[in-house]
Amino acid sequence: MSRSLAARYAAGDLRKNAGVDVALAVVLVLSAFLMATGAMVVERVFGSIDRLFEQAKPPHFLQMHVGEYDRAALESFASEHPEIDAWVVEEMIGFDGAAVAWQRPGTQEAGDLADSLVDNLFVTQNAELDFLLDESGAVPRPSEGEVYVPVAYQQRFDLRVGDELEVTTDDGAVPLRVEGFVRDSQMASSLSPATRFLVSEADHAALEAGGGGAPEIIAEYRVTHQADLGGLQRAYQADPALPKNGEEVTYPMIRLINALSDGLVAVALMFASGVLVAIALLNLRFVIRGALEDEVREIGAMKAIGIRDAEISGLYLAKYRVMTALACVVGGGLAVAATTLLTRRMEVSYAAAPWELTTVLVPLGALALVYVVVVAICRGILRAVRKVEVVDALVHGSILGERQTARRARRQARRLRRGGLAAGRTGTVDVRLALADLRSDAGQWALVPVVFLLATLLVVLPTSLLNTLESPRFLTNMGMPRSDVLADLRFTDDVDGQRDDVLSDMAGDDRLTDVRAFAEVLYESPSEDGWATLRVDVGDHAGTIELLDGELPAAGQVALSTLNAQKFGVGPGDELTLRQDGATTTAVVSGVYQDITSGGDTAKMPATTPVADLTGAAGYAIHASTAPGADPAAVAAEYAERYPDAAVVPTEEYTRQTMATMTGALRNAAAASLAFGVGVALLITSLFLKLRLTRERRTRGILSAVGFSRREIVAQVRAKTLAAAALGTALGLLVAATAGELVVGGVMASANLGLARLDLVPDPWLVYLAYPLLLVSAAGLAAVALTARLRRADTSAWLRS
Repeated sequence: MSRSLAARYAAGDLRKNAGVDVALAVVLVLSAFLMATGAMVVERVFGSIDRLFEQAKPPHFLQMHVGEYDRAALESFASEHPEIDAWVVEEMIGFDGAAVAWQRPGTQEAGDLADSLVDNLFVTQNAELDFLLDESGAVPRPSEGEVYVPVAYQQRFDLRVGDELEVTTDDGAVPLRVEGFVRDSQMASSLSPATRFLVSEADHAALEAGGGGAPEIIAEYRVTHQADLGGLQRAYQADPALPKNGEEVTYPMIRLINALSDGLVAVALMFASGVLVAIALLNLRFVIRGALEDEVREIGAMKAIGIRDAEISGLYLAKYRVMTALACVVGGGLAVAATTLLTRRMEVSYAAAPWELTTVLVPLGALALVYVVVVAICRGILRAVRKVEVVDALVHGSILGERQTARRARRQARRLRRGGLAAGRTGTVDVRLALADLRSDAGQWALVPVVFLLATLLVVLPTSLLNTLESPRFLTNMGMPRSDVLADLRFTDDVDGQRDDVLSDMAGDDRLTDVRAFAEVLYESPSEDGWATLRVDVGDHAGTIELLDGELPAAGQVALSTLNAQKFGVGPGDELTLRQDGATTTAVVSGVYQDITSGGDTAKMPATTPVADLTGAAGYAIHASTAPGADPAAVAAEYAERYPDAAVVPTEEYTRQTMATMTGALRNAAAASLAFGVGVALLITSLFLKLRLTRERRTRGILSAVGFSRREIVAQVRAKTLAAAALGTALGLLVAATAGELVVGGVMASANLGLARLDLVPDPWLVYLAYPLLLVSAAGLAAVALTARLRRADTSAWLRS
């Protein structure tokens, strides 16, 4: 059969079934658009991060430290490890956001950074690695009196070049002028607990001499080959002379944290695309099967005159090839524009990713995947042409053989007997007849509940994940008890004395209840390649963590985070050797929990003595709840002013800001998924009803002839539509709460941030009421719109169909 004939048939069919084909084309375009956009966002995210890393040269391994340290030990360590390509000890001065004020010259605009709860670290430019870059990718070196501000603060506080910053120290204010903004390869994500300001050597010295700031260092290392990274990290951990009072971070972790927010959007888009591809394929199967049934006599005639099955299938396939190809072209074009918008913020925070061959190949590969899958499924559906028998097609007008027709008739009869009109005692005759028709013709109507099941997953899962990350329950996944106020004590020489003062004040404050203190104690434990640092939170952990396995630690026991349990190769019941100041002891692992704080490397032990009596801890965390009527933000602000060396913050706001990178991106993805889910549900319901109403004209004519009014016939169609949509939505909610939760939890766990399991916390009003009503209402709207014209139809024409 010639290509011109196939093209003419495709063009004619497109004209004849324009409404159905447009609906199918829209779903295919959306599928191609989302798949290509997700792929392009992933490529742009990692391209942007790689470009920034190439220019900024972040460390492959770094160790933060607060307190005194032995620089000679660091120099000795570097000299003993030839795999180290470059290293630096970056000195930083941390200030609370309230101590950093800004003003715009010539205007009344002014403010401070008090709303930001992260540490504000003032640093100088490094010489060999870990550069802070300006917007052009250059390495700025500010002169005295100049400061380069993090890009995140430029966006959040609308700071501009020429604004004046004033940093309050114990000796007075240090004035600085904003000269530009810097991208930070190490601390750009909101998951980072700090951000860096770039100043000159002279201003850094003035800030240090002025007092009021918290000194801190980062020991940073780049290795010649990244394969040497693991060995270097283990060697550093095993050396007791090196500073370790702080978090340790590796290059892969830095890269992952930077990519997580925009990468999450890409994953959500590709998930949505997968759902829409499934919906498109279901509709293609429905439409193609319907077309074969409608044109079965023409197919029988073509087979009778000797046209081969493959040529007949190719005649139908040509239209879907063209439709899918056009959908991929249109979807790909839209994806380019959408990717530009979605990655604009990322390019400001990181760098403009270069256009390379992969930039073109990745989205083309995604579009090719959509095309191949759709066409392959169409081929599979069109295999039904081979089973069409000439006699059955020409005489009976059926694509089924005699045995298949008989089996279908018996099956429909059984369904009708189980749910006949006489079987129901409730509801009107219209409703009972509609339900009976659904049971007898379940194969045809199955499309609607399956589509609504998929649409429900598309709408519910992103929203549930967003609500989970914003839920107070998520605090237990961050290694913190639920509380309203958090006081973090680290940046002071007399940390034990400050602990006593803060605890005493909080215990006597009528606005605070359940004041609980935890000490961070540094131990060492043997790993595969020597002794490794183990950070242990000591205190009363009842109700503070959710254990994945085992139980809370008692005396002589320790609970480990999932990453530490993997790192040391132990589980509940195993013994773990601990070393501190040369003394060795053994603790039994009581349980394993998940934690995303401190890189996921934490442990929990009970206090053998009250935490208030401990000495020598690296730091303390004091949690407290507020009494009814007390404002956590006001209480935290008061204590922060009273104890400037302590970081006192409202816990909920701290969590919100920490998760802002992920939740902000996910909120946009959830909104897009809601729009796509409801829109596709409306579109597919309209497509389905259009085809069903066309094919059921004779059935409606018979109902009219036996006495059913137009209103009753319309009510039956609407009842069937709403029942099918409601069933699919209910099944979708069930799948989302079971298998969906496992899938989302698995994706989050694969990020290796310390989460092994994620229990979704959906908003019940949205997930179980608002969204289902919205989806079912979309089905009802489509049913009302498509059946409205039946009220004015000529019933006698139905019988003549």
